[in-house]
Amino acid sequence: MPTLKSSAMRTVDVARRAGYSVQQVRNLERDGVLPPATRTAAGYRIYGEGHLHSALSYRALAVGTGPVEAKRIVRAAHQCPASEVLALLDAAHARLDRERTDLKLAKEAAEAISAEPIEDVRPSDSMSVSELASALGVRPSTLRHWDAEGLVVPDRVPPRGTRRYSPAQARDARIVHQLRSAGYRIDPLRALMPDLRHGNGSDDVRAALAARDASIEVRSRALLDATAALTAVLAAATRT
Repeated sequence: MPTLKSSAMRTVDVARRAGYSVQQVRNLERDGVLPPATRTAAGYRIYGEGHLHSALSYRALAVGTGPVEAKRIVRAAHQCPASEVLALLDAAHARLDRERTDLKLAKEAAEAISAEPIEDVRPSDSMSVSELASALGVRPSTLRHWDAEGLVVPDRVPPRGTRRYSPAQARDARIVHQLRSAGYRIDPLRALMPDLRHGNGSDDVRAALAARDASIEVRSRALLDATAALTAVLAAATRT
């Protein structure tokens, strides 16, 4: 094994400092997340501080934006003007900001809607698919999908089995709409809705929303952590 300069690192050195396996470091180089390593006469990879900063940037960005977008941002740092990289970061922060706003609205809506009393229900208070879809601002096909998934199951009116939503079912649809807008997947909602329909789900809704809030905070902190390493990557790209 050749003697390395103080600033040079082996694959295992980058892996250890970045928290990856040796193979993962090689994969990141293959995918363009790390610039091509220099090679010794014997074919050993030699990495520098820029490679380490690239790996650290990707690691934090993958938490904050997902691996696909993280690769896009770090590759841009190697290949594009700094303004394009900053635009990608701005877009990532903007997406998180929208999620925070949607989550806040979902919390407020879930609290208000779940507390609504359902009294003096009359047949005339029920709504058709198109009426409820219009009230929620969604497509009728969305309500049919929620029906098929067991999230909001309406009554069926004979002889053609037309869907009709009672006030309680319309309330369920409003809660599902808010939680779906806040990023909740179908499976967790399917497990939650039976308790919510029987008045036992308020705590579960709050817990689910709190978990989403915590997830957003983790991703925001990860974007913040990525900034220092990405700044070093951009600085190295400017010098080359």
